Amino acid sequence: MSPRGSNIALPPLLVLSSLLVVGAALPVPGDDPGVSLPPSQSAPPDTLHLEIGSPEVDGRVFPVHRARNRVYVDGGTTPVTTWTNELVLGDSAGRPVMRWITRGEQLAAGGATWELLQTYDAHTLEPLTYSLTTGAGAETRLRFEGNRVVGTRRAAEDAAVEQVDRVLDRRGFFAGASDLIPMAVGLRAGTVMTAPVWSPGMETPEVRVFTVLDRETVEVEGARVLAWKVEERLQSTGRLLATWYLTDRSPYMVLGETVLADGRVRRITGVSLDDSR
Repeated sequence: MSPRGSNIALPPLLVLSSLLVVGAALPVPGDDPGVSLPPSQSAPPDTLHLEIGSPEVDGRVFPVHRARNRVYVDGGTTPVTTWTNELVLGDSAGRPVMRWITRGEQLAAGGATWELLQTYDAHTLEPLTYSLTTGAGAETRLRFEGNRVVGTRRAAEDAAVEQVDRVLDRRGFFAGASDLIPMAVGLRAGTVMTAPVWSPGMETPEVRVFTVLDRETVEVEGARVLAWKVEERLQSTGRLLATWYLTDRSPYMVLGETVLADGRVRRITGVSLDDSR
């Protein structure tokens, strides 16, 4: 949710389907080396080139909902990390907004805990605010003013508060919720789109390429789910960052797979917590 800065590895939204890291970035897709393709294969001529405000992107497809995500590594059957994502829709000075609430923990003894609060424009998915706090006392609080990012950051409970004031070369969608982008455009076999993404641990936004492949049935927490398979690659190198399995209802992201630096596969499952589903 999603879901890059200090060294505490946290999750994605939906991943909000997504992973996040404290103080600047949580493990969102793109942190780890993966499979590469030549850059010439990254963006076919008929690609949709998206930016914040592109008419093809419509976040209003997402209703209020709650979901739980779990992370498994290298085929393991015991989760190592878990978090919940909740979407609340609201209004900010007449502007429709989506507010994502993510609370998670690492499941090993003494594992980190965190709360991530984010606000996006409900239509365009433009990031507006970002607030991450951890059980160890680290905090990052940011607001977005066009290309400018301002706020504060504290690496630990007893650390000094640092001021953040940066100007990015372009606006970007939040990297920790990159799976929202293809769903907000629409899932149709063969659709290819590019979009700039950014998170607090990145120097500048980078362009990702999303390719909607086909529907596949996948195993998710003991259930078989029919979902759209979507690949996410880094445009500059063609490197595969993540494979998402997405649906049109809660939890939307039912499965995500990323390749860790040591070659192991990290699997992120998503299960709806809505009583009506």
